[in-house]
Amino acid sequence: MKFSTIQLGNNKIEIFNSFVGRESITLNGKIVSEKSSIGGAKHSFTMLENDRKVDCKLNLGYGANGVVMDLYVDNIAIIESPRSSLLLIVAVITFVISIVAIQILYHNY
Repeated sequence: MKFSTIQLGNNKIEIFNSFVGRESITLNGKIVSEKSSIGGAKHSFTMLENDRKVDCKLNLGYGANGVVMDLYVDNIAIIESPRSSLLLIVAVITFVISIVAIQILYHNY
């Protein structure tokens, strides 16, 4: 299924993801990168921009708000999704629950 479409000048980048974790990136209708991934992958490809080849990096992953995407063209950020420290939040919640459980078990509140 199509996740997103990005129009950059005359170039059309489309991002597809299947239910089995296959990510495909197309540039103007042609597949330029394919990877298997459950938690997101890093894709690299080149495209023509103003009659010159430019390097592109498209990173897909998951954050606290769902799927996150970063697109860099010649190491310049075109799209950067906000990152949250989901792992840190889970660790803090687990720590607090553990402390409360220990207090309940040993102090019989």
